[in-house]
Amino acid sequence: MPRPREAAEVRELVGKLEALDPDAGAALRVVTYFDQLLERRAGLESVVRGAAILSGHPAVLLDRERDLRVRVRPDGTRTEAPAAADPAWCRLTVDPGITVCLEHAPPAGPVEAVVLERAAMAARTVLERTRGRSRPGHHRDAELLEVLLDPAAPEPDRERAARRTGLRADACARVVAGLDGWLDVVVDAPGGTGRPAPGARPGRAGVGPAVPPRDLASTVVVARTAARFTAEGTPADPGPRVVRAEDLGGLLLLAHAVDARPEPVADVLAIERVAAAAPWALATLDALATSTSLRAAAAALGVHHSTVHERACHLERLLGWPLREGAGGVRVHVALLLRRLHRNGTAPGAGTTGT
Repeated sequence: MPRPREAAEVRELVGKLEALDPDAGAALRVVTYFDQLLERRAGLESVVRGAAILSGHPAVLLDRERDLRVRVRPDGTRTEAPAAADPAWCRLTVDPGITVCLEHAPPAGPVEAVVLERAAMAARTVLERTRGRSRPGHHRDAELLEVLLDPAAPEPDRERAARRTGLRADACARVVAGLDGWLDVVVDAPGGTGRPAPGARPGRAGVGPAVPPRDLASTVVVARTAARFTAEGTPADPGPRVVRAEDLGGLLLLAHAVDARPEPVADVLAIERVAAAAPWALATLDALATSTSLRAAAAALGVHHSTVHERACHLERLLGWPLREGAGGVRVHVALLLRRLHRNGTAPGAGTTGT
């Protein structure tokens, strides 16, 4: 989203334009609204809802080729969408066959025309983004995934999307959320890890709990929260690139704590000072925090255990608390997790799939 100063500047510009030309000011407000939706990686329903609220008429998005239909009333409520657009409605069709309609007779007024244009362009951007993220040979239709993972979508629509994506009602599946916003679903095979196949998707990811397909939409937030605990897996940012929500348990609450207090706490600042003192500091701290012994930490780092012992002594002096006894190791582990949360930012904004 825009920074506060930029947002204030936009509001000031809109106010000046509305004073000179109400239609021009309203049109700029529409453009700004949809730009912000895309910046927050909002989903299709958010786009249609914006069109309905801004125009004051029910808005419909149709893609007959993929059996994708979304209808939202001006009060923001999603309802059952028609199979086809009424010829008497204002509409705009853009490639690849995406149609946005306002349920009233043409011609569209100046502001409504801008609403149609920006909504159609935003919908196309969202759909192209989902298709662009699909891996080669992936059988799942990304637009159906949009509906499947939308908690506001009517249950019959989500059930139909699950069937068309090949998910059986009696199976369990998991939401996989990329740190950069993409979402996917993996079937949870008995005895499997629930992790995406190596190379299946770029970047880091959080994995939600295994649930029936009808409940997948309710796990999107927790999968995205798990993604915030991932790391690059480098000396400068050690840690796992894939994190399961089930492995975090109550640690998931740390994300809410960081959102409520965005300033780093003293322990995180101490970790940053130590990281600046030695190139091996962060990797060593991570190995000590996640290993059961010095020897296990040494094996993870690929160094002799005496080296890890010397490093630990040095790090304890720099930090000011013990690492290998009492709560010292837990304290370091929590500080490293908080550091990742601060580095990874808040969860993606409004929207269904954010893809």
